[in-house]
Amino acid sequence: MNALDIRPVTPSEFPDWLRALNTGFLRPPTPPEEEVSGRLAYMDLSRTRGAFDAGRCVATFRSFAQELTVVGGATVPTDAVTNVTVSPTHRRRGLLTRLMADDLAEAKEGGDVAATLIAAEYPIYGRYGFGPAAGATVWEIDVHRTGLDPHRRVPADGDGGRIDLVDGAEIRKLGPALHDRLRARQHGAVSRDGRWWDKSTGEGVFAQDHWTEPFYAVYRGADGTVDGMLVYRADDNWGDAKQPLNGAKVRDMIAVTPAAERALWHFLCSVDWISTIRTGIRPADDLLPLLLPDPRAARVVTQADFLWVRVLDVVRALEARTYAVPGSLVLEIRDAAGYAAGRFHLDATPDGATCAPTTRSADLALDVRELGTLWLGDESVLRLAALGRVDELTPGAAAKADPVFRAARRAWCPDVF
Repeated sequence: MNALDIRPVTPSEFPDWLRALNTGFLRPPTPPEEEVSGRLAYMDLSRTRGAFDAGRCVATFRSFAQELTVVGGATVPTDAVTNVTVSPTHRRRGLLTRLMADDLAEAKEGGDVAATLIAAEYPIYGRYGFGPAAGATVWEIDVHRTGLDPHRRVPADGDGGRIDLVDGAEIRKLGPALHDRLRARQHGAVSRDGRWWDKSTGEGVFAQDHWTEPFYAVYRGADGTVDGMLVYRADDNWGDAKQPLNGAKVRDMIAVTPAAERALWHFLCSVDWISTIRTGIRPADDLLPLLLPDPRAARVVTQADFLWVRVLDVVRALEARTYAVPGSLVLEIRDAAGYAAGRFHLDATPDGATCAPTTRSADLALDVRELGTLWLGDESVLRLAALGRVDELTPGAAAKADPVFRAARRAWCPDVF
């Protein structure tokens, strides 16, 4: 049997790497030349790895630099993992384990606080120290049941703002600054680079991406500042009696004020012919249902884990965020890979925290997976203790830690990467 070689991909190997990637994601395998040259233009091949068997790529893995917002609004450098596949002929040979180990070692050495990914399948990534840290909720809105007056003005009289339809070029100008305002206040949000904005507005997309131009709307406050942005597409669906039954799907929605959020949702509910709306990825505690006179018009159609986090530097991770209430805790972190293993004294306050290795007796013991789940404030220490995933070594420590780690709002990552 040939030895399997794992290494960064060279330019000449990139078409074969893309073929393996397409195979893993059940897409037509052979990439067009346009896609090969187009992707090579922005790929960092030093962070694009493959596993090769007799010269053929049979597994893919890529990472890139990212910023993640933590509770309190600070950002930390993270290693974003994506494009992970193993060909069906080479499963159960430890290829992902080797690819992940190489990447996490480089991320740790390079100073990343954590690694992040969007897990396609739940059972895979826990064994590498990742834990689900932010969920995804999608609502479907029955527009005719919302209770909104179909003859109302949007925005409402007295709002002072306005909504304008714009094009992709305008979104490329306005979107980055608006998104930066969002992630300054939304823990769980991640950075978007120029390539993200180009691709999401049709610049540099490939024919096989099947990109269709969406509608773009922006909300401007009374002073003219852009406080919100909505991107949506609509289908063409008519009933047998010639009634419009069109559905809209939201591709992106950013609002940094409640007024912008209300106005944009009400605007979309007012578009002629649209009878149902899929909201796209929202936080579980989104304002949306309660922005409607009849919140039951919005039903949850998806509620699942989304952003997963793997802490690499416990001290920097715990010091970066703020905490709802003060508390002093000693945490024993188990990490088979060794990156986050140790005992740490956390002295947390609403304004920040100090964290340092310690030899003191631990109050709580947990795997690095659970640390990732708790880090962004979206899970309960008490729940994890009840599940046996956090060990309470000091009586009452779980109840003490629970309000320390929890955040007032849910973590949310709007982006697939």
